[in-house]
Amino acid sequence: MFEIKEKPQQVERAFLVGALRQRESVEFVKSSLAELGELTRSIDIEVTGLEIVHLRSPSARFFLGKGKMAEILKKARDLDCDCIIFDNELTPGQQRNWEKESGFCVIDRHEVILDIFARRAQTKEAVLQVDLARMTYSLPRLKRAWTHLSRQRGGGVTQRGEGEAQIEIDQRLVRKRISRLKDELALVRKQRTVQRSRRLKVPMPTAAIVGYTNAGKSSLLNYLTEADSLVEDKLFATLDPTTRRLELPSGRILLLTDTVGFVRNLPHHLVEAFKATLEEALAADFLIHIIDASNADCFQQAATTLQVLKELGAEEKRIITVYNKIDLTSEDEKHDFKLVGLNGASYISIKTGDGMDAFISRLEKKLDEGEYTQEFLLPHNRYDLRHRLHEMGCVHKEEAENEGTRLTCTIPARAMKDFLPYLIKPKVIRKKGVA
Repeated sequence: MFEIKEKPQQVERAFLVGALRQRESVEFVKSSLAELGELTRSIDIEVTGLEIVHLRSPSARFFLGKGKMAEILKKARDLDCDCIIFDNELTPGQQRNWEKESGFCVIDRHEVILDIFARRAQTKEAVLQVDLARMTYSLPRLKRAWTHLSRQRGGGVTQRGEGEAQIEIDQRLVRKRISRLKDELALVRKQRTVQRSRRLKVPMPTAAIVGYTNAGKSSLLNYLTEADSLVEDKLFATLDPTTRRLELPSGRILLLTDTVGFVRNLPHHLVEAFKATLEEALAADFLIHIIDASNADCFQQAATTLQVLKELGAEEKRIITVYNKIDLTSEDEKHDFKLVGLNGASYISIKTGDGMDAFISRLEKKLDEGEYTQEFLLPHNRYDLRHRLHEMGCVHKEEAENEGTRLTCTIPARAMKDFLPYLIKPKVIRKKGVA
């Protein structure tokens, strides 16, 4: 059975390398390397040293110049490292050249992220998505992963020439697995669409919680809905979306979905593989963008999240911006956040509960956008529609009459089509949604 080679088990100590290019600041590269250090420690590899390299233009063979490569190798050997990790993406050829020259395991940021996702995957869907991403990443790197690629299957009686090279066999096997994984994920996507359509039959408003990894998405879901989503102080603690029901003080119901976290330079093939999960954000009525206010790079992290949302086609969604962990920030930092003024952001601490009441009130106001308050007269044989209105928590007043039940409701615009035949007044009594 074909398998992609894992990193050697003896890899324990890593040397990190980040390239400082033109138009990039030293602070940006330093913060990116610090994040790479966190990612590396998440896969149980100790970071023993790092180097920031000024790079005018990358070398096709080694990414860095040979002189700088020799300098890094000496430092890595002096620190007794057995792995070099680049913060920048390396081509398959550059990885092979580095490993041949150094004898070390040489990987890049993308491979570290893939390894983390592989360790965190729990459900069948997450495993499929990670496998697809890893296969797509590994296909052009097969020469690096195998030692038997020089062997060829000899020609038979009816064959001429040397036959099919082992590298071609392996590539064909990988492509077959990629095709099979895509088919299985298409089935998962179809099943998720069916589940989503069932939710939409009772058209409760939905919101997806998005944000940088470790910003507090699962913690927010647990706080609001008393859910039991995994919460750990580590990157990518959860990969699978979790949807829970939130009953607001007004009695209305909001479905909240926790999504996978984002990170800078998230591999494109990983975003593609996780589209089945990330589609929850696309289907939501609005997004809750949560930001870790205690992180020095919170503005850059927010920009990264918005960029990924743009790649997914969700940039036009209504967004509530929320700064979390505000209890860990100074008064000056809080002032800086308010100067940014991200569409009237909310400031909360899930840990202490500060700002949560105001945030919940803001969720109520967000639900008002695009909703209509109308009067309906439902006949006695349509108690199924009455039940749906109560499930949505949108009934303000209800009176029994001879012809049926008169209800005054605030109803989402997308649910109106099922109730139009029972409108008492065709005109809108009150339209909410003034931004």
